[in-house]
Amino acid sequence: VQLQASGGGLVQAGGSLRLSCAASGLTFSDYAMGWFRQAPGKERVFVAYITWGGGSTYYQDSVKGRFTISRDNDKNTVYLQMNSLKPEDTAVYYCATKVGTGRPDVLYEYDYWGQGTQVTVSS
Repeated sequence: VQLQASGGGLVQAGGSLRLSCAASGLTFSDYAMGWFRQAPGKERVFVAYITWGGGSTYYQDSVKGRFTISRDNDKNTVYLQMNSLKPEDTAVYYCATKVGTGRPDVLYEYDYWGQGTQVTVSS
């Protein structure tokens, strides 16, 4: 299984980025997916979640209304559209497959992880 995250970069506060995570080696449509992020010196934390069919999503409170998670099962890809970016959004962003049946914002509910993509928001 391989998850390849891309789309990160340097952007000014208020700007937008769209992250992509392309999956291979698995039946993508069988898996709910999540995005997490890790800032320097901090723990990896939940950002967003989407069910296998895309019909339900869930967000960390700090990104609600600014970030949108979506997926295209035909392309085996999950996306994270990030608008109105803030300096505190600066982190490495990771996508992951959810295998557990518990809460979507819990790290150990996920097994396969991408390599991460750096997002830096300047003030």
